[in-house]
Amino acid sequence: MSAPASPGGRTGKGARRRAELLDAAEEILQESGHADLSMRAVAAAAGVRLGHLQYYFPARADLVAAVLGRVLERSLERLRPSLTIDVGEMIRALLSEQEDPRSVRLFAEMWALAARDDEVAAAVRAFYRDYQAQVAAVLRARRPDLPGEICDARAQVFTMLIEGAALFRSGIAAHHSATTDTELITVAAALLGTDPSKPPTA
Repeated sequence: MSAPASPGGRTGKGARRRAELLDAAEEILQESGHADLSMRAVAAAAGVRLGHLQYYFPARADLVAAVLGRVLERSLERLRPSLTIDVGEMIRALLSEQEDPRSVRLFAEMWALAARDDEVAAAVRAFYRDYQAQVAAVLRARRPDLPGEICDARAQVFTMLIEGAALFRSGIAAHHSATTDTELITVAAALLGTDPSKPPTA
């Protein structure tokens, strides 16, 4: 996968244009689905020429990787303060993202696209590797006694648990309840080194 073009793409006017293009791509994914996420459709939605879009994102896989990167950054904002706040509260913050139907649709469309596009699948895997690395860092700080490979494995299981929960908590496969959420938070907190016998802080 080629790297996104860099001149003017990260600061000032270039950063604003880049953000607008990513906004357009997210809007298409959320409203129309991955089948309509073509480079031409994104350029049209953003009101720019195709060449302008390709200046920032040479290929669709680059665009998808950037969308995922921005989504990851938003999610990681939930994880970064976790060393100073209650683990249960941090997990609730992550789960709260699943209560936004547009956010869930975005991920559902990304997963569907990844199932058919190898380059997009690589971007999705990279997204979750970064996510898991952040979770593992949280766990290592809380449980320095655990071997690194165990921290990595728990981080992967934590990510599976939280991300898989979206299917059931969002109403796609089921609806969440206070009881199931409490159990989910307890199990997820245990993976991060919190005593599962202690109920999450209300």
